[in-house]
Amino acid sequence: MKKILVINTGGTFNKVYNPLTGDLEIDKKGKAVKELKKLWLNSFKIINIIGKDSLDMTEQDRAEILKVIKSSSEKRVIIIHGTDTMDKTANYLSKEKLNRKIVLTGAMVPYSINPIEATANFASAYGYILGIYKKGVNISMNGRIEN
Repeated sequence: MKKILVINTGGTFNKVYNPLTGDLEIDKKGKAVKELKKLWLNSFKIINIIGKDSLDMTEQDRAEILKVIKSSSEKRVIIIHGTDTMDKTANYLSKEKLNRKIVLTGAMVPYSINPIEATANFASAYGYILGIYKKGVNISMNGRIEN
């Protein structure tokens, strides 16, 4: 089976509790996605970039996501993204003719606190990307797929 590229941009999916500050901070090393890869025994290609809450995403960040997609050979891409501006990134990417199957997903609850929602959303994105035949940009959240 061909590899799926997972672009991990941060968001709540990747947040971890910092006991020193009492804050939730984004784990820029992508521990959550690496754990999913290990548990699923799958050969995802994971690229960790940006490492931000999506409210802090800029057009330069979206351009960086686009650059990673264009420079990869994988035709199936899952993007882990914060939920607040996921739609803006999906819209940005859909304006490009990328000739790939792209699914954005995220979580409202950090994987590190309760992995159920993040895992379910990722699994939904994974299943959808394997099953779709039409290339384009989609969002997978809470059991729903939107394009």
